[in-house]
Amino acid sequence: MSTQRYSVTPHPIETLLTWVKSGEIAIPEIQRPFVWEATKVRNLLDSLYQGYPVGYLIAWRNPTIRLKDGTSSAGKRILIDGQQRVTALMAALLAREVLTKDYETVRIRIAFHPQEERFEVANPAIRKDAAWIEDVAEVFSPDASITELTDAYAHANPAADRRTVSRVLERLRKIINNHVGVIELADDLDIETVTEIFIRVNSAGTELSQADFAMSKIAVNETHGGNLLRKAIDYFCHLAVAPEFLARIEKTDTAFAASEFLPQMRWLKDVNDDIYDPTYTDMLRVAFTSEFGRGKLQDLVALLSGRNFETKQFEDAIAEESFGKLKKGVLAFINKTHFERMTMILRSAGFVTSDLIGGRNAVNFAYVLYLRGRAEGMIAADLERFARRWYAMSVLRGRYTGSPETTFDFDIRQIEARGLARYVDAVIDNELPESFWTGMLPQLMDTSSSNSPYFLAYQAAQVKLGDKGFLSRDISVLDLLMNRSDVHHVYPKQVLKAQGLARGRYNQIANFVLTQSEINIAIGSKRPDQYFVELAEQVAGGKKKYGGITSVDELRANLRANCVPDSLLDGAIPDYDSFLEQRRALMALKIKTWFHAL
Repeated sequence: MSTQRYSVTPHPIETLLTWVKSGEIAIPEIQRPFVWEATKVRNLLDSLYQGYPVGYLIAWRNPTIRLKDGTSSAGKRILIDGQQRVTALMAALLAREVLTKDYETVRIRIAFHPQEERFEVANPAIRKDAAWIEDVAEVFSPDASITELTDAYAHANPAADRRTVSRVLERLRKIINNHVGVIELADDLDIETVTEIFIRVNSAGTELSQADFAMSKIAVNETHGGNLLRKAIDYFCHLAVAPEFLARIEKTDTAFAASEFLPQMRWLKDVNDDIYDPTYTDMLRVAFTSEFGRGKLQDLVALLSGRNFETKQFEDAIAEESFGKLKKGVLAFINKTHFERMTMILRSAGFVTSDLIGGRNAVNFAYVLYLRGRAEGMIAADLERFARRWYAMSVLRGRYTGSPETTFDFDIRQIEARGLARYVDAVIDNELPESFWTGMLPQLMDTSSSNSPYFLAYQAAQVKLGDKGFLSRDISVLDLLMNRSDVHHVYPKQVLKAQGLARGRYNQIANFVLTQSEINIAIGSKRPDQYFVELAEQVAGGKKKYGGITSVDELRANLRANCVPDSLLDGAIPDYDSFLEQRRALMALKIKTWFHAL
């Protein structure tokens, strides 16, 4: 007996594109950033032109769900593998615009050289060269005539063979007749199996996530407002990066503009803060986890399908309830007060720029914590303190770097079982005992990564504690981070390189201080035993060479604030390794002081 749980049917590309345009297949990516490089789109067209296979598409028809009146309803198809390829074809052949990672709307133009039968990404040189058709979409336009296209090309290229050009253009246009195999998964497969297939087929290439799967589920369900909800998620992420996009939504998507969602996000038009620019994955994680008390997005996919976890059946009532809860979570996420309070919490901890935000999932769960506390009616000041401390702990311990979904799920279930305040305090006490600050953290800081969570936390600590920049009398670390700062090597890089030290040694974070550019330039490649002698002379009435500090007490205070042993002023210059060890211990204690002040 066959165990095959799928069918394979070849379909012309033209048919697939028609399905996408009609909504028979759900591809939310048309509304979201397109991650392929233009060269991959070119290569895809070339493969089709050469008659090469371009892989299978995998679709799953939503499971049949039981409606309230007892009847059944079969769902639409969800494309769980091949979304990028189909979006690429829509963009190149049908002249559809796509969004880049930076939320810029662009047209991907693939040019074609009929005489050489070659594709290339259009560029200014190609546009000036009459031998190229600068945009193949011209050939696939519904009202395009091969005869007219050939005449125009032959007129611009008198040496070209007209019959050959006509034959080549005809061959090009026929690529939409090429067949692509569509693997259709059995609609009675359970969610877990489809999820497993989804993960396996996306283990190579441009990986799709559970969030993509969830967004597809949301998009195909118009009965419970899924299409508008999906747009709310997409548009909020877009507006957070590009506020000017609001005018376009209002002009081109009147149905969404008239919905309850747009008024809730209109406030973004005046915001240029980029501390937390969420992706649709971030929004789904926060909205789902905070509202459903679960952390695994595959559970969201199941619930949106109407899955009854007890009976293993699919019920429309559960799907309806799940869409309602997700909508409530999304509205809570995009609420101006909630969102701005979350960014304020980050800023109040010292994380004042997006460069200081390391793991996005740590922010996400801190937001979950905040929304749960709000829903419980927790006192605002207490809630802000819990969220601040939880975020800082998460960053220092890498809590969500390994298996974020599993950790989200564990944490939210524990919060539900034990209560938010009690659980937060218990975890922080367990994760950050005294031995962490004096033993583990100094060891963890033995790294050359300036993006390490420990160096980010150290900079946030300097901001929160109001420290001045290294050797600065007036300019604070906050000023430096918000404007322009140099990362100065206390033991200059050139000195250490001359001693044969590798990059990973001279770029240790314990050798970094934030300083003004002019101070960094003045020190240059002078050895510490040289410029610290000159600093001692400066505060004893000598020439001001490095910053404006002229008091020895003020200078010692500045060194201590920057975790530089002030014994260097007394001529006690340790060897480089000893210096690093001393400074790591001092930096760890500063981070401890900061954390307890949160």
